Amino acid sequence: MSGSRSLICPLQTDDIEFACSLVELAGWNQRAEDWSRLLAAEPEGCFLIEWNGSPAGTATTTRYGSDLGWVGMVLVHPDFRRRGLATALLERCLVYLLEENQMSCVKLDATPEGQKVYEKLGFHAELELTRWEGTEIFGEPPLESGQSVIIPKDLDHIAFGADRLEYLERLRSDSDRAAIGPEGFGLSRQGRVARYLGPVVAEFPDTGRSLVQALLTSPSPGPVYWDIPEENTGAKELAGELGFQRQRPLIRMWTGKAQATGQANLQWAIGAPETG
Repeated sequence: MSGSRSLICPLQTDDIEFACSLVELAGWNQRAEDWSRLLAAEPEGCFLIEWNGSPAGTATTTRYGSDLGWVGMVLVHPDFRRRGLATALLERCLVYLLEENQMSCVKLDATPEGQKVYEKLGFHAELELTRWEGTEIFGEPPLESGQSVIIPKDLDHIAFGADRLEYLERLRSDSDRAAIGPEGFGLSRQGRVARYLGPVVAEFPDTGRSLVQALLTSPSPGPVYWDIPEENTGAKELAGELGFQRQRPLIRMWTGKAQATGQANLQWAIGAPETG
């Protein structure tokens, strides 16, 4: 359209209401608390795109040390789609992470529809994920608050492929359920549509099973989303045993100088698609 123009600027706290409206239109699960956490963690790396002065879309980034950056929450309002705004937002995120902050690797979790778009921008498929949907287990959970859990930094680094302790500390404060085992930990929090299980990291299968079951136990069971790497056969088997159903696939993708590789078999639940 002649005379039309877009402008990318930093996302502000005042923009969270608009961002939440995009989540609702897309049917995603994030709440205002998730946006606030992303913005607090990376105030200069969360972006709003405007079209002729009207807010039109969002994107966020998260940095894990100097090795790994993550792109998430790429959302465009239906009224402004097919104008290249999502691509512009993604390119801005890549400039921020790869050029301005010299990250060695950038990752994101893509839908199958988005995979081809990301491949054109230099991303490569790394692993497959599946969202499972189910219901909590009735009972009294033997859980602690998020603040009381000590996250095993070295184990998480091995599982995830980068040091995300700083972000996990923020997530721990926002999680109303937490479980800790001899060789692992797990968090769970409320979502807009369903409770979100994750991250859950466990060195051994027995630990993973016990952490997940503790986090899923509730005196008033409700719906749960649980994102599992396809490589973790133990987590998939447990999901099936608990009556969870496959909902949709995701593809983890990466670009950059060097791939930050973790161990997906230790990840019984990811932290979130927007942060890995």
